[in-house]
Amino acid sequence: MFITYLGLLINAILVSTPPLLLAGLGSCFSERSGVVNIGIEGMMTLGAFTGAAVAYFTGNGWLGFLCGGLAGMLLGLIHAVVCISLHADQTIAGTAINFIGPGFAVFLCKAIFENSSDSPALDTTAKLPKMFNGMFPAGSFGYNVISTYSVAYLSFLLALVCWFIFFKTRYGMRLRAAGEHPEACETLGINVYHVRYIAVLISGFLSGLGGAFVTLTTVSQFRPSVIVGQGFIAIAAVIFGKFTPQGTFAGCLIFGLCNGIRSLISVSNSSISPNLLSMIPYLVTIATLIFFVGAGHVPAANGKIFVRSK
Repeated sequence: MFITYLGLLINAILVSTPPLLLAGLGSCFSERSGVVNIGIEGMMTLGAFTGAAVAYFTGNGWLGFLCGGLAGMLLGLIHAVVCISLHADQTIAGTAINFIGPGFAVFLCKAIFENSSDSPALDTTAKLPKMFNGMFPAGSFGYNVISTYSVAYLSFLLALVCWFIFFKTRYGMRLRAAGEHPEACETLGINVYHVRYIAVLISGFLSGLGGAFVTLTTVSQFRPSVIVGQGFIAIAAVIFGKFTPQGTFAGCLIFGLCNGIRSLISVSNSSISPNLLSMIPYLVTIATLIFFVGAGHVPAANGKIFVRSK
């Protein structure tokens, strides 16, 4: 019995963590470059719809996953132009993205699927594939832990790749410098606008991938409430992780664990209201913001308008 529950818990973590991690890593890029991006939720929502719609019409989950990322990147481009080139308030722009993304997603869904705000359910073959599918019997420990979606483990590897980019590459050095002292970067010949544009586009792309993961795995269709605050939880994980890929990875695992505990309790004890259980991740989010928002080093130029000298 213990092994069964442990397998269910790990499986819930493997399902809940990747969308948060992908969005959180995207947020790291934007925040460390000096551009506040609270529009992660909107980017995830548009990515969730695009991924589900493309997979439905093509039957290819990987193509839907990629297109979901590109949809998020489109909103990232809008955010970059408004904040970097037009010098708009970054918090207000991010808030607008959180309205534009879901609104545009529902509009497209109704236009494409006969005035329905929900997309049709995906066939199993159109979803993202699982590793070693069919090798382990359903419900076994190996099935829950090993025969899971390959993107889940790929997202964990991506955290390592992002760490390498941040701390072992020239772009990573310039990215961190642009978020701390953009004026000094300019005197050294570094194009701060260029660095920030790339960072915000990556942020949108990864957030879109996070949203597409949700609709291409467990949910299997787009619904207006499919993301339900996961973008804000990802931002909280970034704050908890002190704006680093490795810290964000740890924070997302904690939130994934909370979702896993919620799922495990709902399976083992049906007497507890599911509405109370659904509060667990958000209560942890609030606690994170209370206890860790002042502990992390926020990039000095984060959220500050930078105007390039002529």
